[in-house]
Amino acid sequence: MLDKLQIVKQRFDEVSDLIIQPDIIADQKTYVELTREYKSLRLLMNKREQYIEYTNNLAEAEEIIADGSDQEMVDMAKMQYDEAKEAIPLLEEEIKVLLIPKDPQDAKNAVVELRAGTGGDEASIFAGDLFRMYSKYCESKGWKVDTVDYSEGTNGGFKEIQFEVSGEDVYGTLKFEAGVHRVQRVPQTETQGRVHTSAATVMVFPEAEEFDVEIDPKEVRIDYFCSSGPGGQSVNTTYSAVRLTHIPTGLVAQCQDQKSQHKNKEKAFKVLRSRLYDLELAKKMEEDAALRGTMVTSGDRSAKIRTYNYSQGRVTDHRIGLTLYDLQNIVNGDIQKIIDELMLADNTEKLKANSDIM
Repeated sequence: MLDKLQIVKQRFDEVSDLIIQPDIIADQKTYVELTREYKSLRLLMNKREQYIEYTNNLAEAEEIIADGSDQEMVDMAKMQYDEAKEAIPLLEEEIKVLLIPKDPQDAKNAVVELRAGTGGDEASIFAGDLFRMYSKYCESKGWKVDTVDYSEGTNGGFKEIQFEVSGEDVYGTLKFEAGVHRVQRVPQTETQGRVHTSAATVMVFPEAEEFDVEIDPKEVRIDYFCSSGPGGQSVNTTYSAVRLTHIPTGLVAQCQDQKSQHKNKEKAFKVLRSRLYDLELAKKMEEDAALRGTMVTSGDRSAKIRTYNYSQGRVTDHRIGLTLYDLQNIVNGDIQKIIDELMLADNTEKLKANSDIM
């Protein structure tokens, strides 16, 4: 383990030196990548220091116990020995996970898109419930949520809504939410009291930096229109809303959240970049998934990943067979326990794939 950590320390020292070089600071892409790597390696260095301290304590305690000449010292050494013996295996497991090669996208911000699926008005209401759930979760993490575009449902909720989330390791956390979410409950619009099943699709893209994707302005058609409210009525007499169409791929991004046409255009380009970036990532993820056989982050957006059953107060994540009877707290934003389990399952698969890691 220490040999492996020594190699990491060499890289940490190298990165520490690189990020203060003027030519690296001038190269925005390289500088951003290296500062992210530095942050990740710094965490490992902290664990390395703890590991060295505990292994040294263990060796010292064994020496005192073997000597046995001072009973008081032996008693203290036994306590030190027990503490180190308990801490070292736990630290080793943490280090093993930290040694798994990181997905460079994980540290990025994210663009999240929710779309009502089957179920009519109830699906739109459910998409609204999911937006509220994610907003509350992001708030609890200290992340910023910024709406980009939305289309409201006729009876509440959203036919679709796009929002940006910025903070620490956003994409690496929220990527586990991508897929089809189902709800089983009696809809507000149902008079007979029958349980219906509705669905909404969650898409999560890593937010692309300008240097991640180059967009040729000649390949983008820009349309300006008036912002609209519920039912499609115009709520703005100025052409501030912006729609971008990327001609080679047919991808569309639009923004009508800001009063300024310039700000809407800037946001729409950010979403378009992220969509194009995601296209490339999706291909790579399919290749990785085929290699690893993973079910956790395969990127298959048609896969039903989670069911929210209101009559039973149950939430089931089908990818890992996790069922929690805590629906009320979960829909109020307490989804960390689900994400933790998904991350654990994903890391377990990665550990198997990287069996050379000690």
